[in-house]
Amino acid sequence: TTEMANREQAEIQISELDLLSSMFPYEEEFAVTDQLALAELKHYVENESAEVPSSKVQFMLNVKAEVPNASMVEFSMACALPFKYPTVLPEITVRSSLLSRSQQILLNSDLKAYLVQNCNGEPCMLSAREWVKDHAAAYIDKELSSSSMTASDATQSEEVTMFTRLWIYSHHIYNKQKRKNIIDWAKELSLSGFCMPGKPGIVCVEGLQSSCEEFWSRIRRLTWKRILIRYREDVSLEGGGHAEIQSKRKFPTLEEKYFDAHGARGNHMDLGQLYRFLEEKGCADIFQMYFGVEGH
Repeated sequence: TTEMANREQAEIQISELDLLSSMFPYEEEFAVTDQLALAELKHYVENESAEVPSSKVQFMLNVKAEVPNASMVEFSMACALPFKYPTVLPEITVRSSLLSRSQQILLNSDLKAYLVQNCNGEPCMLSAREWVKDHAAAYIDKELSSSSMTASDATQSEEVTMFTRLWIYSHHIYNKQKRKNIIDWAKELSLSGFCMPGKPGIVCVEGLQSSCEEFWSRIRRLTWKRILIRYREDVSLEGGGHAEIQSKRKFPTLEEKYFDAHGARGNHMDLGQLYRFLEEKGCADIFQMYFGVEGH
């Protein structure tokens, strides 16, 4: 049955992720960037909940490769496992600061061609990583002849720029320095949104996907009792110009929001007011994801 096939695929994904984390125990080598999706996947397998996970497990694999006449170069592989993986291919984007745009496009399309030929419904993250380790460095010096890559090809196959909105949940946010970081970093990365300090703490940031990911990687390095991305929204941008990005924003800037704090430390926010605030911004459905209840 599909149900069984789904569960089997989910189990394969979990055991592959376990294998990766035991082979690459350091966060700079392997890190799951969407813990919530992983938790949902595990829940699906363990509890046999009929609820199929809503988002793909996303993670980073970083690979160091030797470049002739140079030292080691780091390549990062941003990976996502579609729910049907391994019967469908993983989504992988390899990046490195030393690759030009066209070299990066070529590298990624060659990696995909390799996966198409070699991954017949089998888990293939390790072989993808091996391929990158062995081949990626060669793309750094590739002179792309005008015939192999005309300007129009380059623009057509250029990666789609994404607009992202992250909804981050923390057990609590009181610390003044963290609150200052949240606001400063959002400003530096041109992100808008809001931060609701207290218990629970909520941070929403929106802007270019790469900026949101940078923000998240900085935030989660701070010490937290518990912090996770509760939900993420990704929207493709046509050109990724300033006006288009502005039109996707639901919040003008990033600021702290207080909703009539009460409680001993003035820290329990009035969630009814939070709900109305989200409703005004057209994000009422997010409330339920945070608190598992209908608002109002």
